[in-house]
Amino acid sequence: MRGRQDVTDIFAGACFDAVLFDMDGTLLTSIRTTERVWSAWALAHGLDPVVFLPTIHGVRSVETIANLGLPGVDPVAEAAAITRAEIADVDDIEAIGGAAAFLAALPAGRWAIVTSAPRLLAVRRLEAAGLPVPPVMITAEDVSRGKPAPDCFVLAAARLGVAPERCLVFEDAAAGITAAEAAGCAVAVITATHRHAVETSHRTLTDYTALQVLPSDAGISLRCFGASPAAT
Repeated sequence: MRGRQDVTDIFAGACFDAVLFDMDGTLLTSIRTTERVWSAWALAHGLDPVVFLPTIHGVRSVETIANLGLPGVDPVAEAAAITRAEIADVDDIEAIGGAAAFLAALPAGRWAIVTSAPRLLAVRRLEAAGLPVPPVMITAEDVSRGKPAPDCFVLAAARLGVAPERCLVFEDAAAGITAAEAAGCAVAVITATHRHAVETSHRTLTDYTALQVLPSDAGISLRCFGASPAAT
């Protein structure tokens, strides 16, 4: 990133006390693994995977299943079985471009992961992607209401000792974006795994390769070097 020209201040001089990251689709890509497991589950329950799969992203498994209202289906037991299958299938897990270097550049104790995945699955995927497990990580077990409720981001900010309004959230899914907005956080959208153009009022970036972290006494600010392909 050093030596590049055309520096862009992507948040108009804003400084943040902390940075919060969704995991799947934001720090790492797990879409092939996830869709394999969920497609098999959908077919076993008489659902059309083409229609069903778009509903699973960014939401806790137990809530995805409960929302279907399938007779005789225990959402907790089914979600646990899906988690076991996903833990066993990590062959296609990869870090989003520049994610590892970006995380390493952030000040210690000033970032967290906020994911709808259960903790065991989150740790397994981060390790498979070669990404660090932070001291603060909010997972499915930590809140009673998952995304799009704001609880997970509010809790992450509290555990870092900062206000949600002083946090920047990196997200990729609609449920997570809604949750971050409701928590009062600033939002940036990572589009690396998106198959279609994203309609959002928030800053969009393909990945982290063009970003530089500028920590200071006032907080964390970000600069974009060169032409980030999806930056808007």
